[in-house]
Amino acid sequence: MSAERVIIHSDLNSFYASVECFENPALRDKPVAVTGNPDMRHGIILTRNQVAKKYNLVTGEAIWQAKQKCPDLICVPADYKKYLKYSELAKRIYADYTDQIESFGIDENWLDITSSTRLFGTGEKIANEIRERIKFEMGITASIGVSYNKIFAKLGSDYKKPDATTVIDKNNYKNIAWVLPVNDLLYVGRSTFIKLKSMGINTIGDLAVADIKRLQRQFGVVGIVLHRFANGEDSSPVTQVGEEAYIKSVGNSVTAPRDMKDIKDVKNILYMLSESVAARLREHGLKCTGVQIHIRDIGMVSCERQAKLLSPTYITQEIAEKALDIFISKYTFRSPLRSIGVRGINLVSENDYVQTNLFENNEKREKLENLEKEIDKLRFRFGYNCIQRGTLLEDRGLTKYDIKADNTIHPVGYFSDGRMIH
Repeated sequence: MSAERVIIHSDLNSFYASVECFENPALRDKPVAVTGNPDMRHGIILTRNQVAKKYNLVTGEAIWQAKQKCPDLICVPADYKKYLKYSELAKRIYADYTDQIESFGIDENWLDITSSTRLFGTGEKIANEIRERIKFEMGITASIGVSYNKIFAKLGSDYKKPDATTVIDKNNYKNIAWVLPVNDLLYVGRSTFIKLKSMGINTIGDLAVADIKRLQRQFGVVGIVLHRFANGEDSSPVTQVGEEAYIKSVGNSVTAPRDMKDIKDVKNILYMLSESVAARLREHGLKCTGVQIHIRDIGMVSCERQAKLLSPTYITQEIAEKALDIFISKYTFRSPLRSIGVRGINLVSENDYVQTNLFENNEKREKLENLEKEIDKLRFRFGYNCIQRGTLLEDRGLTKYDIKADNTIHPVGYFSDGRMIH
């Protein structure tokens, strides 16, 4: 009989703000928020330190709203390169205990330390040691959950903050997890939470004892999965370092610095986004067989549409043209657009066998693929913006992004069809 797994989830507390306060000690005792760029219409709170949290500042609220609550708030622009450096430092610490490390965002990681307990002691002991090392070596703090599965480990890291270790095991999970609000459970989003509440399900314990057939009727397979999660039935593995987790889609989205009022504006943005998506696909050795776009207008009304491609691709032009086709067929500019996103979906390996399509110039496609790979090499050496498409230079006020630095990769996660709960 195999030993029970020992999984920990490490969450770096108030990560961006903690890094800024560590690098600038004068900020440590003051309310600090790391924010987006107001000039690019990203003027929101991304994270805040413990002092600022006392003023009930909320992640995602506008800077002007936050300053009404806290007039002395110090706003620091986000520096993602800096945060990536600290994220890598944390992973180096984790790697001293296991090679099974799975990222869940820049500041969160799962670790499978089952085998490591023979060398370093219990899961709780290892978690405490990691917390102390992060504090001493990096100058920031972490909250860590310890459990026998990923779901409860994540719940444990959220349970007590900052700088704490919480153990959720088979003996105490009902006392700790079941009394928590049901939306504390991973993948229970806002609309799912509302539906669960309408069913009289308010806590994780309520979900755990709910009629599984009723959940299935309401949510399909997702209802079954959430019921299992609530009961601690999660056997999903922690990805080992060096392995590529199966990726369902690769995408980018952007809030434009000004409203997009015509098809020319949209085309420029779609090409900018598609170029980043294509580059990411090539980087991961993947091709997409479909394209999805997400649009949001100035009234904050949004929608998503998608379509299949004739052949799998990681060519910018093909992704952009398909995205533009989808847009033209689905939107008539009833209202100017605020943001737009492009996603390559239903991915396959670039080495997979593909049936030749008689309606495409395959020799031309091969040349385009080789051209884009050469462009990748130039950008690797001289920076992403060293070579750009002419269409993106027509309106630099609209396309002045290093968009590839803000990529989004969507793993399949726990659901076989790749769905996420919103």
